[in-house]
Amino acid sequence: MSSYASLLKTPGVARIIAAQLTARFPSGMLSLAYLLHIEHIHNSYGAAGLVLAATSIGQAIAGPLTSRWMGVWSMRKVLVLTMVVCTISIFCMAFIVMPVWAYMIVGLICGLSTPPIQPAVRTIYPKMVNSKQLTPLFSLDASAQEIIWVAGPVITTFVAVQISTSLAIVLAGVLMVGGGLWFILSPEVGRVRIPRSKRKLGVVLKKPAVLLSTITGFLLIGACAAVEAAVVATFGEGGAESGIILAIFALGSLAGGLALGHLPVGPWAMARRMFAVFVGMALALASLDFWWLAFALLIAGIGIAPALAVMFAIVSATVKFSDTAEAYGWVGTGQLIGAAIGSAIAGFLIDANGAIGGFMVAAGFAFVGFVIPLVLRGWHPDLRGRELTSLPDTAPIPIQPS
Repeated sequence: MSSYASLLKTPGVARIIAAQLTARFPSGMLSLAYLLHIEHIHNSYGAAGLVLAATSIGQAIAGPLTSRWMGVWSMRKVLVLTMVVCTISIFCMAFIVMPVWAYMIVGLICGLSTPPIQPAVRTIYPKMVNSKQLTPLFSLDASAQEIIWVAGPVITTFVAVQISTSLAIVLAGVLMVGGGLWFILSPEVGRVRIPRSKRKLGVVLKKPAVLLSTITGFLLIGACAAVEAAVVATFGEGGAESGIILAIFALGSLAGGLALGHLPVGPWAMARRMFAVFVGMALALASLDFWWLAFALLIAGIGIAPALAVMFAIVSATVKFSDTAEAYGWVGTGQLIGAAIGSAIAGFLIDANGAIGGFMVAAGFAFVGFVIPLVLRGWHPDLRGRELTSLPDTAPIPIQPS
């Protein structure tokens, strides 16, 4: 814990973590809010899964593009434009009753315009701390973001059940605007400029570590999306148990990230962490009892934040600074495609077989997510004893805040 305390004393670190977490807080709310809202209106988890899939596909398409645009037009301009469009689409989703296909279009626009906060902050971090602090910082960030998944589902479920699903969506939009402005106005966003990449879009995927992180992230988040749908289906739209179970799931991830964040990153690191995720999700198939699911998903959660931290670390250590934002954009795209496919498949299997179908999808995704980094461990760099920093091609350029 001393390494985390030292990190938080570094000028600007605590503020930028808090700002970006607030800006990204809606990511822990919107999927569940959309799921409850669309299921309530159209009485179908399959329909809700399609809307979530459209939203995630939009985010997946936008991820590498908007991340790359930050090197062309600056972080602030891209973040402001995307935030405005995304907020409008969120409010349309909340207040306009539409057929499923129209909700899908609005969800797609919402996804396409999601502000690229995560690639931006991942690119800023290496310029705020020294190389020895970077791995603990990635772990702290991956763990701290679990606050989103602890509080987000609980708040969303409470507001949606006790007041209305529309208000749950609106609350997420308000947090996006407030947190987004806080992050955009942070001095670090103005001081660090992402250089224009000299490579074509997508070339960075030729880096084995980037491709491995993208594929494994796809499977990890696909499993998590299936779990979310399965938990809601298990306890029903009006069940407060859904939010509690998902919060326990996230608490496991928070605990795992803090406990394992200081460990060296060797070539087996990602496979080991994904194995914990698989074991927990496989246990969930044994019973849909509240306490059993809480236990199983607590175990599964322990591997999530550590696995994400490993992905961020191996990407940072293997690409040039000018390519880091795009690389993180592709990793995010993999995760979002996983969320789209995981939620869609889980939604249809839940309609056909009940909640257990969603947990089957989750366990399947998690198993493949364990096997891939196990088989492709040669793509996984050994960072033990290495300084973790982006490959140099330029330095941050001080500019006057706009």
